[in-house]
Amino acid sequence: MASFKVGDRVVQANYGPGTITGADDHHTVINFDEHGVKTFSTSLVALERTASPAPQKAAKPRRAAKAGTAKTETAKAGTAKTETAKAGTAKTETTKAATTKAAPKA
Repeated sequence: MASFKVGDRVVQANYGPGTITGADDHHTVINFDEHGVKTFSTSLVALERTASPAPQKAAKPRRAAKAGTAKTETAKAGTAKTETAKAGTAKTETTKAATTKAAPKA
């Protein structure tokens, strides 16, 4: 069997053309043009070299920015959490003080 290296273009009977993305003594990983990434046992896979170029990948569209800045919204959320934590601490201290006063003397 011919040895293939990363970047070689090959054709496999079931999946068609693809590009080798990983190869060693045990496994061969191929990114097929129409079927995605598949892993094969190197000793069992039947591949043929091909001269067909890899298709161009479409650029992923970028998401539009939200109204307002992310830093401002994060700062507001952080302030709210801090205020809530402070309020929780005040309640705990009040409860402790009330419990201490209410305890009967022995």
